Formats: sequence, C-alpha cells, structure tokens
Amino acid sequence: MVQALNPYLNFPGNTLDAFEFYRSVFGGEFPMVLRFRDFPGNMGAPAESADKIAHIALPVGPNMLMGTDVIGDSLAAFKLGTNSYVVVTPDDAAEAGRLFDGLSAGGTVEMPLQATEWAEQYGICTDRFGVQWMVNYEGENKFGG
Repeated sequence: MVQALNPYLNFPGNTLDAFEFYRSVFGGEFPMVLRFRDFPGNMGAPAESADKIAHIALPVGPNMLMGTDVIGDSLAAFKLGTNSYVVVTPDDAAEAGRLFDGLSAGGTVEMPLQATEWAEQYGICTDRFGVQWMVNYEGENKFGG
C-alpha cells in the first residue's frame, strides 16, 4: 500500500531561495533542512557543495513539497522542466521493490533500489513515459533516528 505521493523538485543551487518563496506563498515551517555536510562524507558531494541543500521539506496541506540542489557533474545536465520527481512512500520493503520494479520496467534506472542513510529502500527511475520517480521506504533506517 502506498502511504503518500509527493513532488520532489531539483534546483541548480538556489533551492533555499525557491523554498523561502514557496513558504511565503503557502505558509508553514520547514520540518527538515539538510545540507550535504550533514551526511557522512558529505554524501559524496564535492567540498565546495557541502553547504548546498541535500534535502528540504515544506508541508502543504496533507502533502510535502520537497527539494534539493543539483551538484557536481549532474549540474551540467540540469534542465528546467525536467527537474521534478514524484516520491512514492510505500508501507514496507516488499512493496517498495514491487513499485520500483513496476515503474522502472521499460524505463531507465538512475539509482537502483538500495539502503541509504535515510531509508531501508530508496531508488530513482524514469518510467517508459518519461516520468521521474523516487521510491522511498524509510523503515528503521531514518536519518538521524
């Protein structure tokens, strides 16, 4: 069963500015602002990107608007209009696998489903229609938990 579907936006280094704007429009507070430096080894980010936003969230009604700064080599391929993902939050690891396999079938896998600092199962893919997805099952592997 899916718990939530939420938009995830990427920006070329101005995520905090964008989210301050969204907060001015929608109201609310950021329950989470993580910079790359907050993760072990800067989550692989180059030293000059350590202070960039790795993850930010803003509640909007029952949903969560989330975002990140694109850094490093990925910045060269960044293109406005293709900078959004849909985050699927399943109830369990088996459902995460089923959803990831289904969504990536006939598409491309950007990051295979795997354990991360913030989730037991996390993966990124683009489906065969060009929609970008993130499957995120936290389980017991919550960052900072």
